[in-house]
Amino acid sequence: HRGQFVTPMAAVAGAVADTILLAMQQTESLRKIYINNGGDIALHLAPGEQIQIGIVPTLAVATPDASLTIKAGDGVGGIASSGWDGHSMSRGIADAVTVIAESAAVADVAATLIANHVNCADDSIERRPALELDPDTELGERLVTVRVGKLSPAAIKNALDCGEQYAWRLVEQGIIHGTILSLQGYKRTVGLPCKRQQWLRS
Repeated sequence: HRGQFVTPMAAVAGAVADTILLAMQQTESLRKIYINNGGDIALHLAPGEQIQIGIVPTLAVATPDASLTIKAGDGVGGIASSGWDGHSMSRGIADAVTVIAESAAVADVAATLIANHVNCADDSIERRPALELDPDTELGERLVTVRVGKLSPAAIKNALDCGEQYAWRLVEQGIIHGTILSLQGYKRTVGLPCKRQQWLRS
């Protein structure tokens, strides 16, 4: 992610999950391990094992409306989600971006950056300087999203187009396996082992 603004805190929750997972892997009898650090998940699957992960359409009401089955050998060691109405501040307007990657730290950073790219200009979006919300933030005076009103279908498409384009770059560079983007009932699936979706209504 060199060449763009990102703070070390973007990876901290995923890195903590990875560290705990590494310690638990010292117990060889554990065949299926997952560490859920507030939605940033590190996991280990022994040969023959699999796990089902719930995918949420919004972080405000984190109720899964879809799921993804991950199997041993898929190369997935981390899942993370980000969005404007979650625990952390976002510069974008995604309700939820869920990323699948080789580690939780990698997924954590990628989810943050993709969520930032799900964005557009619209009068229904309210943004404020990050320092007004948290004087200790490393985001400084950069504007972060505090409210997203009802968007037009064209605005939603524009925002998801921007997020999808950036997500495909990360997939093609081998940084992540894939991601699911959600915004006001619409979804995009990028790089995951399923049909590439085009602006589908959930």
